[in-house]
Amino acid sequence: MNFESLLKELNALIETTEKGGLNLEDALKNFERGIQLTRECQAALKAAEQKVQILIEENGFQKLESFDENDEP
Repeated sequence: MNFESLLKELNALIETTEKGGLNLEDALKNFERGIQLTRECQAALKAAEQKVQILIEENGFQKLESFDENDEP
């Protein structure tokens, strides 16, 4: 699955769990799946970050600046 699909499934699990009404067994299954999805999302983000870092290094960029949404005009 790609990152967007993983995130979509994770959000759906969160919404279902927050609505309540699940029995303990189903809530635990959702929690377990949520942990698995979170780990897969983190791995995908780490891989993307590594690719970006490699591209930056290959193109001679020296310094990355932090991104802050509040600094936008």
